[in-house]
Amino acid sequence: MRLKKLLVFFLCLLPLGWLVLMAVNNALAPDPGKAIVLFTGSWALRFLIVTLAITPLKRITGASVLLRYRRMMGLYVWFYASLHLLAVMTYLLGWSWAIFLEEFIQRPYMALGIIAWLLLVPLGLTSNRWMIKKLGQHWKSLHKLIYLIAVLVCGHFIWLVRSDFGEALSYTVVVAVLLLFRLTRVKRKPPASNAQISSTS
Repeated sequence: MRLKKLLVFFLCLLPLGWLVLMAVNNALAPDPGKAIVLFTGSWALRFLIVTLAITPLKRITGASVLLRYRRMMGLYVWFYASLHLLAVMTYLLGWSWAIFLEEFIQRPYMALGIIAWLLLVPLGLTSNRWMIKKLGQHWKSLHKLIYLIAVLVCGHFIWLVRSDFGEALSYTVVVAVLLLFRLTRVKRKPPASNAQISSTS
């Protein structure tokens, strides 16, 4: 199992390797900075979709082994989202905090993206065995923020696009389906109070 996890770990780094290869071969023209921003942002969203899809796939296929990779996928969401933020700060904002604040206030898509990344931070920092044990049931409650993050990211992507909405809408539909699947599963669960009453009667 460790070998399989190691293989998946390196497979998840392939997009970054491809990006580096394109940069070395000057294949990111005419605007390399913008290309890096879009590339890292797209892969952060793709890993977010993979993370959200693991539980539905497990329930449909019965392959509980998929759950062993969910934390890793979530960490890669944070990893590529952090690369995306670094690219934005480096290539679009020039590490000017004055421009950053101006963009945050005047451009709603920028605000949504930053908020989504900030919400990812506690999820990333608590995605280790020690924190899972330390937080107990609170860990699950905290990591439900991933659903809010997914909504914010889709809003960020749609608001960012100015002409061709096809790709952004496609990702948003997929995320919406995954969230609806989760919502319907929650609704099917009996209320805790009813469960307690039935257990004591």
